[in-house]
Amino acid sequence: MENLNYGIVGNGRTAALISEKGSIDWFCMPDFDSPSIFAGILDERKGGQLSFKVSDDYETSQEYLPHTNILKTIFTNAKEGACFEVLDFMPLYKSVDAEKRHMPSELYRIIHLKSGAPRITIDFSPKLNYARDEVSYITGKDFIKAYSIKNPKDTIYLYSSIDFQSILEKQEVVLDQDQCLIVSYNQKLIEMSLDRVKLEFSRTRVYWLNWSNRSKKYNEYSEHIERSMLVLSLLSYRRTGALLAAVTTGIPEAVGDVRNWDYRYCWLRDASMSIETLMQTGHPSSASRFMGFVQRILRSKSDNFHIMYGIRGEIRLTETELTHLEGYRHSRPVRIGNAAYKQKQNDSFGYLMNIIYYYYSTFKVPLDEMEEMFETVKHLSRIVTEEWRKKDNGIWEMRGNKAHFVSSKVMSWVALDKASKFAAMINQDEYVTRYADEAALIKKDIFKKGWKKKLQSFSQTYANNELDASLLLMEVYGFIDAKDERYIKTVNTIYDQLNHKGLLFRYRNEDDFGIPSSAFTVCSFWMIRGLFVIGREKEAKEMFERVLGYSNHLQLFSEDIDFNTKELVGNFPQAYSHLALINTAMLFTEEKKHSKFFEP
Repeated sequence: MENLNYGIVGNGRTAALISEKGSIDWFCMPDFDSPSIFAGILDERKGGQLSFKVSDDYETSQEYLPHTNILKTIFTNAKEGACFEVLDFMPLYKSVDAEKRHMPSELYRIIHLKSGAPRITIDFSPKLNYARDEVSYITGKDFIKAYSIKNPKDTIYLYSSIDFQSILEKQEVVLDQDQCLIVSYNQKLIEMSLDRVKLEFSRTRVYWLNWSNRSKKYNEYSEHIERSMLVLSLLSYRRTGALLAAVTTGIPEAVGDVRNWDYRYCWLRDASMSIETLMQTGHPSSASRFMGFVQRILRSKSDNFHIMYGIRGEIRLTETELTHLEGYRHSRPVRIGNAAYKQKQNDSFGYLMNIIYYYYSTFKVPLDEMEEMFETVKHLSRIVTEEWRKKDNGIWEMRGNKAHFVSSKVMSWVALDKASKFAAMINQDEYVTRYADEAALIKKDIFKKGWKKKLQSFSQTYANNELDASLLLMEVYGFIDAKDERYIKTVNTIYDQLNHKGLLFRYRNEDDFGIPSSAFTVCSFWMIRGLFVIGREKEAKEMFERVLGYSNHLQLFSEDIDFNTKELVGNFPQAYSHLALINTAMLFTEEKKHSKFFEP
């Protein structure tokens, strides 16, 4: 069975996916949303890669160095007694200015000889501009420069301790000592010796060890929680505070399906949920950067919020198709950009207001920052007050007709409920009452039109009798108590009707592209929480441990899971999936009082 058996390395500037065989099959430079230089994951023949070719006698295994985002791939040839390992990382550590981070757009590969005399071939095959441009090479004194023939200014650099001619001609080399490869977007101004590369490795390793040490520790599921936290850290674009949904584009929700989207953007919903999780687990700096991002995307009081943004705050994310690529396992089309930026999704405001209230009720901030954020709160509240009675596209980004989605109404209530609490926190009584009164109207409307007695559940929309997994979030955000009979019945009905082969559908009714054919990973985690809070704790834990078993070999999750094969599908790794894993795991464990390692 094929699977998304990839690891991820990154540094908050961009990220690369590395296969279990050690091939870099996805890498965009200089930033997350830049055109790819390696896209073998989307087209094995045309996409490009940086890999190691060895004989069939080699076996590979892969793991992260403990508590880090440094990936190790081990190549072993038992027949010849040969073994080497590849350490992949992107530099990240404090620079001379302690407030800044050294995070260049470059990837390091240390080839560490373990035993014997391994014979390897380096396949350096960059394909610039999403493999749309033909590439040529220039050999300099210290580097190989790959450039686009169509646009010679589009260049990348390869530095290596291995003979350049052997790399370019794909000649076999014998490892008799450690070697290195560095892919850089910029020409380096210092000599890239093996010693220098190992220094960068040590600095980066210490950075991640310190980062993990600041994370809260838990009695159970600690490895899964920590790995998911490390994944979320890699999805944060540190220059602006934006948080990506995933680092890929074009990985379909089901193999052969047309539901292929670009997820290298910041959805306010997903980002808010991720930031809340990072705060809860000991990383408030990510929240601080995100709050800065939120304030910057509103350039004036008259600006409107959008559901999603580019990682620098861009509003227009025009969607186009890369028709020359065959797609992941022949799944077309491959899209870049995302037309969902034009949609109306009223639920987004609730998630955003929730994290705003959580952040500012947790940390002391300067008066001017609080005043500025109160303007944002008032602006968001005006939008919600004007929009909550209207139809929208909903949490699942339906591209057809809009509807009165119950989950959107619930999160509109959350937005005004949290706005009222924010106003109370700063003694603005007029706004406390105004927002609370409007929130009460929304709640009354939902109970009147969203609860379907015949269905014994809340419904997906006011107008239909379909079920939707997003209804499980009603309890999470305080709209309804877990002991409320209507919520208990909703959980039980959703479990009975949307549960399929141990995983959950988002919904089972037909949408713009037919009936969904894979399980949306986050929904299974929501179901587990729903079961847990209504008292079905044993079933919840059994389901949780079963779902954990569907991760890839590095405990990473994508957006979706195939119901039948249990293989991962959808964009990868998915912030939504990992934040939900963390939140669900915390239901079954307790925080440790002290860290086991590297005490400050």
